[in-house]
Amino acid sequence: MALLQVDFYSNALGRGAQMNVLLPEGRAPEGGFPTLYLLHGMTDDYSVWTRRTSIERYAEDKRLAVVMPDTRLGWYVDTAMGERFFEHVSDEVVRASRRMLPGLSPLRERTFAAGISMGGYGALRCALLRPDVFSKAASLSGALDAAALPRLDEPLEQTAYWEDTFGPIDRIAGSEHDLFRAAAELRGIRPEIWLWCGTEDFLYPASVKMRDHLRALGYSVRYSEGPGEHLWLYWDAQIQNALDWMIPAEEVLACR
Repeated sequence: MALLQVDFYSNALGRGAQMNVLLPEGRAPEGGFPTLYLLHGMTDDYSVWTRRTSIERYAEDKRLAVVMPDTRLGWYVDTAMGERFFEHVSDEVVRASRRMLPGLSPLRERTFAAGISMGGYGALRCALLRPDVFSKAASLSGALDAAALPRLDEPLEQTAYWEDTFGPIDRIAGSEHDLFRAAAELRGIRPEIWLWCGTEDFLYPASVKMRDHLRALGYSVRYSEGPGEHLWLYWDAQIQNALDWMIPAEEVLACR
């Protein structure tokens, strides 16, 4: 695997942007390398997955390319302050990575999103709002209920931050930032969803609520849970399960 640090200009953000890319060595299979857009959490950046997990080793076993963009504290949304982080990740990063690295697959069925915490929210948002691009999305301890986030936050002075991001906090439910609304309104092709959360995690209720919502709507949902808190110890283990779900063993052989 090659680890690339890419610095490029983002038209969506109006400034320089960064992403790390793990790229399999050798010739790309027919249809290109399957590609995972792997998203960071609220207190991290685009380098965290390579620093805190063995994602390079897991991806190498799958012949999987991994693109890790940076959105700072932007929640993968086009914020109320005018920062276009959703456009950046769901469209611009995808097009830029494919343009710069033509070995990446352009096919929907080989394009996935995943993330932890804030990144779990971002991964489902990408898949639910751009199902033409992403065929599967995985959330690990995802902050999936945007309307509940300000209530979980301490201290109360952070209200301004949430409103700068999502707009008035009493209007998040049912807004464009509400994943429950996005799932209910999606018509046509649907992404497959994988959810995991530790039962001691403060975001556990959001994963259970999303599981029940998606199942009631008829989505294909793979759900699991187990003892665990909001820690990399669990995410390093669970990302391996998510990758096995994205690319089963028989598909790995086809990519070699």
